[in-house]
Amino acid sequence: MGLVGRIEDYALIGDLQTAALVGRDGSIDWLCLPRFDSPACFAALLDDESAGRWLLAPAGGGSCSRRYLGDSLVLETEWRTAAGTVRVLDLMPPREQAADVVRVVVGVSGRVRMHLDLNLRFDYGSVDPWVRQVDGELSAIAGPDAVWLSGPVPTEVDDGRIGATFEVAEGDRVPFVLTYSPSHLPAPRAIDGLVAVDDTCRYWDDWIGRCDYDGEYGEAVRRSLVTLKALTYGPTGGIVAAATTSLPEQLGGPRNWDYRFCWLRDASLTLQALLGTGYVEEAKAWREWLLRAVAGDPADLRIMYGLDGTRRIPEYTVDWLGGYEGARPVRIGNAAAEQLQLDVWGQVLDGLHLARDAGLAPSTDAWDLQRALLDFLEGSWDAPDNSLWEVRGPRRQFTHSKVMAWAGVDRAVYAVERHGLAGPVERWRDLRRRIHDEVCARGYDADRGTFTQFYGSTGLDAALLLIPRVGFLPWNDERVVGTVEAVRRELCEDGLVLRYRMSTDGGVDGLPGEEGAFLACSFWLVDALIGMGRNREAHELFERLLDLRNDVGLLSEEYDTRARRQVGNTPQAFSHIGLVNSARYLGGS
Repeated sequence: MGLVGRIEDYALIGDLQTAALVGRDGSIDWLCLPRFDSPACFAALLDDESAGRWLLAPAGGGSCSRRYLGDSLVLETEWRTAAGTVRVLDLMPPREQAADVVRVVVGVSGRVRMHLDLNLRFDYGSVDPWVRQVDGELSAIAGPDAVWLSGPVPTEVDDGRIGATFEVAEGDRVPFVLTYSPSHLPAPRAIDGLVAVDDTCRYWDDWIGRCDYDGEYGEAVRRSLVTLKALTYGPTGGIVAAATTSLPEQLGGPRNWDYRFCWLRDASLTLQALLGTGYVEEAKAWREWLLRAVAGDPADLRIMYGLDGTRRIPEYTVDWLGGYEGARPVRIGNAAAEQLQLDVWGQVLDGLHLARDAGLAPSTDAWDLQRALLDFLEGSWDAPDNSLWEVRGPRRQFTHSKVMAWAGVDRAVYAVERHGLAGPVERWRDLRRRIHDEVCARGYDADRGTFTQFYGSTGLDAALLLIPRVGFLPWNDERVVGTVEAVRRELCEDGLVLRYRMSTDGGVDGLPGEEGAFLACSFWLVDALIGMGRNREAHELFERLLDLRNDVGLLSEEYDTRARRQVGNTPQAFSHIGLVNSARYLGGS
């Protein structure tokens, strides 16, 4: 199997409906068309180049550096070779009709020989398309999918692969445009790749211009916000957890999941980051997506949905792909959609509360939804569940789930008391008190001075760091301080936070192997240190986390402290949410 890049070797480009990963070697190794959750036509990331990729780089190689142009999602890679210097601009213009991938080669100095190798393989590398020349363009068609390549240089087709070798001199600009269309429709008209560069930069400049964060970490916050926007499915406002599937949480291991769906928890936490930096319109779009997705019986609430609110996300394995660096199985879909995770009810109620407090126009439908969610919580808050970490072992009485049930009821009481909304507030106050009393009695280990992962457990859970953040107890409460210290003592590796120990209480998650430090949890520790007044330690940890970003400012889900590498799906919304919110808290907002 040919080598692909490290996870941190990839940069993201996207059009607000799907996204591609571009390696430092000039190869696009991941792209799903036409949506984030569509089958990949470039799947080399999970196998090798035979599963599909698009390489565009100097024929003889060279050293390279790269950056995004300003705060845009236009990637510039500069190659320095013995013959001269050349740049490649990679972008996906925000979509209006067709999906386009634009790659522009720009001659900087000398004369550089370039190589193009386009290998389209639909359905995760399993389907070889019919490639032919049509009216000066190349088309690749298979089943429902058609991709068209336009460019100014001659190309050759060999066994379905499209290749070209050409030279660029100083001042040359050579654009290539890859366009997707359903195969039953006429060929779309190719856009002007050079114009697309300027238009796309202008779009992102306008969008990030609405950011009102003015703290000391402006560059990092803006890049994370652009990344969160890039993970938004424009037609519905849903936000995917990551752009990829099956990048392993443990190199070579089986903890490989599909994250190309909309988790209610992730979306609610994204709402905090967006509202806190001035993006009210995105928050409104999320609220409307939420109302559509969860319409119906609140007992049937899913923890995740498809981009358009689809409820059923069956999971299967793609056995013909070898997996990223041999990590198998490669999973498509996510069976965790069927799990019970009680914290999601509280998380959604908290998200709607934040939207209301931020001045988002009141919505009768939103309050009706909250009332229905509360009715469900009232009857089910004490049930065992699978926790926010989606453990595939037995259901348990997870402490964090109970805390978030408390938070959901607390926000309802607040809505009546502060906003004058109608509801049985005395009953809700009593329920809030009963949940609080039970968590403090059954979820707290007085001998060790810490809350525990679930009732009766001896293990810990990084989600316990959120207890004061949602208002359950104050930051200076001795039980909170003891829990933070216990997490630092028992869940940290090289200063970064694990979600929990895999072997806790007989393997609570029901899966073999281990995983890296969960980056969102490390940002939660930053927040806890701030809350406890330990600002110097908080700044040191935050800046350590910033150093884990790749060269273009992206974070995956986890970090392997032994291999010194990013692991897990990328770029991960949860990680970038943590970055934005911690930066805001460090600045006092």
